[in-house]
Amino acid sequence: MSGFTVEARAALKSSLLELAAHDPRLRGIAVTGSAAADREDRWSDIDLAFGVKDPTVVDAVLSDFTTFLRARGALHHLDVRAGAWIYRVFFMPGGLQVDLAFVEHGEFRPLGPAFRLISGTAKSPQPFPEPSPKDLIGLAWLHALHARSCILRGKFWQAEYMVGAVRDHALALACVRLGLPAAHGRGMDSLPESVTRPLLASLVGSLDEASFWRAFDAVLHVLKSEVNQADPAFGLRIADELGGLSQKPSDF
Repeated sequence: MSGFTVEARAALKSSLLELAAHDPRLRGIAVTGSAAADREDRWSDIDLAFGVKDPTVVDAVLSDFTTFLRARGALHHLDVRAGAWIYRVFFMPGGLQVDLAFVEHGEFRPLGPAFRLISGTAKSPQPFPEPSPKDLIGLAWLHALHARSCILRGKFWQAEYMVGAVRDHALALACVRLGLPAAHGRGMDSLPESVTRPLLASLVGSLDEASFWRAFDAVLHVLKSEVNQADPAFGLRIADELGGLSQKPSDF
């Protein structure tokens, strides 16, 4: 697959904005994502958001935009709901992704810094809150318990999934601590090597028991460090419990 071109992406984006500009049902149009934050590159998606005047016509607006993109080659679409918003994700030829977000105009507002109003009006920003360290610790611990049981049961594909989830939550903890975006791994590549380098050992190289115990021990070491920095008293209290999870039972 050769992939989409920047020129084709720009042309499709312009046609979508023109379609929106002539739609009387819309009261707000915004560019979101990397283009709104001046971070667009060769692989960026098209991200647009729309405030719909009347909530009773949201489905009709969605249908019209879907028809428009199908006529331009859309292969499939997926709906994702977040609060009052509905995000219709279109899969275009060449690997191009088009994300169109719709919401009743009373809720049309920036949910983060990547929002540039093109026309109409928008309400005051209301960013999504970052996950709390307490919740991230709990989720990491939960996945660590499952990782251990999967290794002991010899369910190595599931174990790989669980070890990866522990790693993801440890990295998210580091992102929150350092003021980086924690959702969907957006801030992970900006983390310092002091955080990421020790996690190289947590990448499971092969589906054998010894590899899993090594990887699991490495990810728990980083998790404990992040817990200690997020809540030193709590980290001290659970250090032995977390550390013990990567110890193979003597009777196993």
